[in-house]
Amino acid sequence: MIRVKRQDVTSGTDPALLIKDDDGAIREGRTAPRAVAHANQEEPMRTLAIAALGFTVALGATIARADEAGGQKDVSVTGEVVDTFCYSAMGARGASHRQCGIDCAKKGIPVGLVEKGTDKLYVLLPNKDKQPVPETAVDKMGDTVTVTGHAYTKGGSNFLTVESVK
Repeated sequence: MIRVKRQDVTSGTDPALLIKDDDGAIREGRTAPRAVAHANQEEPMRTLAIAALGFTVALGATIARADEAGGQKDVSVTGEVVDTFCYSAMGARGASHRQCGIDCAKKGIPVGLVEKGTDKLYVLLPNKDKQPVPETAVDKMGDTVTVTGHAYTKGGSNFLTVESVK
């Protein structure tokens, strides 16, 4: 069995081969021009493939971060208005829970919207900083409405600003 290693030789332009025989003796040989040309063509292609893979991964991560932080997508979501505490802890919702939901919202429990068909929960936000959720949303507690606003996703949670309630 013969094992071959490549080594650069400073005295010539062709790389030399060190050939180790089965008995352990090492001798020097020369490579064929075709093998050298083939080896030299593989390296740029491998570098290009690695660079393309790195670019694709970086671009995917940038798009994922932009989607998570971006928001600003105008959407209209139809669903039931709920108080997030009673809905998440006890599953309470609907007309029979209306007054409790309104009371909870007035005490500071966040108001949510459970999307019809998907049961995706959006925490409702005011359309401006340092403002409460509009009374038009709280007054519709337990009702099915359409809320239009900007959707955001952060840390796996969904948020929806309240621009209008119909």
